[in-house]
Amino acid sequence: MEELEFLTGIAMQAGAIALAEQAQLTPDRIHTKATQLDLVTDADRKVEAFLSREIRNRFPDHDIYGEETGRTGDRGEYCWIIDPIDGTTSFIHQLPNWCVSIGLYRRGEALASVVYAPASRELYAAEKGKGAYCNGVRLHVSARSCLEESLVTTGFSCLRAGWQEENNLKFFDRISPKVAGVRRFGSAALDLCLVASGKAEAFWELGVENYDIAAGELMVREAGGQVTDLFGKDQYPLHGTLATNGVLQDTMLNFFQDYRCIRK
Repeated sequence: MEELEFLTGIAMQAGAIALAEQAQLTPDRIHTKATQLDLVTDADRKVEAFLSREIRNRFPDHDIYGEETGRTGDRGEYCWIIDPIDGTTSFIHQLPNWCVSIGLYRRGEALASVVYAPASRELYAAEKGKGAYCNGVRLHVSARSCLEESLVTTGFSCLRAGWQEENNLKFFDRISPKVAGVRRFGSAALDLCLVASGKAEAFWELGVENYDIAAGELMVREAGGQVTDLFGKDQYPLHGTLATNGVLQDTMLNFFQDYRCIRK
């Protein structure tokens, strides 16, 4: 697929730009957005500008939806959804858990996606109907069916956004005693890739946006997993996001039976 090859190339270039920016990151290049906990760096903006420019030059008729600049275009048939640095807090603190995330959609359906983690040099790529891969090796979700043996991941973007009720703390308290372990890496895109690669059995989160999961959701589905909202429907991420190996989908959904979908 021409678009996937192009996507892979610009993601790796974007990762190189981000790494170079991280090496010279100073406090004056770190800014806040909606709240003091919602951070953005000059690197986020530089990477998004690079990706948008490359996409626009190659596919001038396609729309672009980026975390930092919003949606551009006239609501065309194709849309590229970009999170230039997913895991900005990790990026700022010189941790490896961040990535460049790009998904290509046609009429709301994911066609191709790439998640590139420069620190670990892991390049995840997926194409609709053709599987998901990491550095060329095909991905398959885990076959574990026992919750007590399962590793799950989550995040707390809802707390960063100031949610006072129906936030993730209730569900974290409910789920963590029932599983082998819970991990919080700070990047929804990478969490979804962990599910796709069979390294984690499930991921859930409240309060993420389309650009957080646009690339990772296709990765999970092409690796044999399942992605739904917290009601078991397809209104994710608006109604929360749950991704599993498929075997544990119903089991995980049971934890959210009283979920009220209060955004703030």
